[in-house]
Amino acid sequence: MEVMEKLRILTDAAKYDASCSSSGSDRKNTPGGIGSGAAAGICHSFSGDGRCISLLKILLTNYCIYDCQYCINRSSNDVERAAFTPREIANLTIEFYKRNYIEGLFLSSAVIKNPDYTMELIIEALSLLRYEYKFNGYIHAKAIPGASEELVRQLGFLCDRVSVNIELPSSQSLKTFAPQKTKENILKPMKQIKGSISQSKQELAVYRHAPVYAPAGQSTQMIIGATPETDRKILTLTENLYDRFKLKRVFYSAYIPLGKNPLLPTTAPPLLREHRLYQADWLLRYYDFRAEELLDEANPNFSNLIDPKCEWALRHMELFPVEINSAPYQMILRVPGIGVRSALKIVKARRTGRLSFDDLKKMRISMKRAKYFIVANGKTFQNIWLRQELIKPMMLADSGAAGYGQLSLLDEPTMEDRVKCLTGEM
Repeated sequence: MEVMEKLRILTDAAKYDASCSSSGSDRKNTPGGIGSGAAAGICHSFSGDGRCISLLKILLTNYCIYDCQYCINRSSNDVERAAFTPREIANLTIEFYKRNYIEGLFLSSAVIKNPDYTMELIIEALSLLRYEYKFNGYIHAKAIPGASEELVRQLGFLCDRVSVNIELPSSQSLKTFAPQKTKENILKPMKQIKGSISQSKQELAVYRHAPVYAPAGQSTQMIIGATPETDRKILTLTENLYDRFKLKRVFYSAYIPLGKNPLLPTTAPPLLREHRLYQADWLLRYYDFRAEELLDEANPNFSNLIDPKCEWALRHMELFPVEINSAPYQMILRVPGIGVRSALKIVKARRTGRLSFDDLKKMRISMKRAKYFIVANGKTFQNIWLRQELIKPMMLADSGAAGYGQLSLLDEPTMEDRVKCLTGEM
C-alpha cells in the first residue's frame, strides 16, 4: 500500500482521539537539530468542534487484537486496515514539518500482536525522529496499557507528553464493552509515569543536564455517553485522577455510534454534555471547586440551560451577594462571570482604595452575569436586586426577613425560572 493511502486511512482512524493538546512543553532546539517544542513553537489551531489540529495526528496502525464495542478499530469491525512502518512515520513527520504543515506529532495506535510489540514500534519511530533526524519538536504519544514498565520508561524520555486512555468511566462498563482490558492495566502505567516525572524533576534539581521525562506531563481521555454513568460519576473520577496521578488534562470524547450493538446507544449524546464537562473540569483545575460541590445525588447531571458555575451559584444563593471590597479571593473567584484574571485584578486594585462598579468597568471586568451576585460598597448594580423577584426570596426566606415567610413547594422557582431571571428574560 502506498504511504499516502496509509495516511488517508490512519489519519481518519485517529480523529476519534481528542487528547492531542500540545501545550506545556519547553523542549528547546539543539545545534544541528530541527524544530522546537517550546510554548511559542507550537501553533494552537483548533477545528470547529474545538479539537487541536496543529499536530500530525495519526495511528501507527488500526489493526487491533481487541474487540472493544465502542471503538471503530475493533477487530470485528469491517474497516480498511493499514499500518505504517517506523521509518514511514519519521519521514512523514519531517516532511510535513519542513512544509510548515505541522508543529509536532501526535502518535497513537491500535494494539497489533500484543502491547509490547506495539510499544516497540512506537519507540522505534520516535527514536528515529529524535536521534537520526534530530527532531526537537513537540511529540505526544500514547502508552499502551499492558506494556512492560521498561518500554513505558523509554517512551517518556522520547516524548513531551505521554497519555494512557482510561476509555470508560467505570470498571463495570469496561468489563462489559472491553473485556480484554482491565482497570489495573490502565492505571498501572499512569502511576509509573507519575513516579517517573517526579523522579525526573528531582534529578534535574541536582543536575540540570539530566534527561527530562515527559516535560509536558501526562493526560488521559474517556468516552462519555456510551455507558450510563452520570456526570457526577465522571467528574468524581476526573477529580480522583487529578489528585492521584497529577494529570495535566482529562479529555472527554462524546460517543459516536458505531455499528448496531444492542447494548450501546444508537444516537450520540449532545455535544453540549461534553462541553459542560470541560467547563466543570476547568472549575476543578483553576477555581478550587470539588466535584461534590458541583453535583450531588439530587443533581447528578449538569443543566443544559446554564453552565456549571452559574448552576452552583443559583443553588447557593445564601452566599450571595458578595462584597467585592472585602470578600476573600476564593469567594470572588466563585462569582459567575468573574474569571481568574478578573479576580486577581479586583484583589490587587482594592489594596489602593475601595472599588465601585465604575471602577470594575474601567478594569474591563464583564458585568453580564457578575452583576447579579456582587455588591460594591454595599450598593447593588443599578438596583438589580429590585428586579430579582425570583432569586431574592430564596436568600431572605431562611433569615425570616419581614414579608418573606418560608417558601412552599408551589412558590419555589424552577431552575429554568432562575436562569431566565439571571439572563434578564424576566
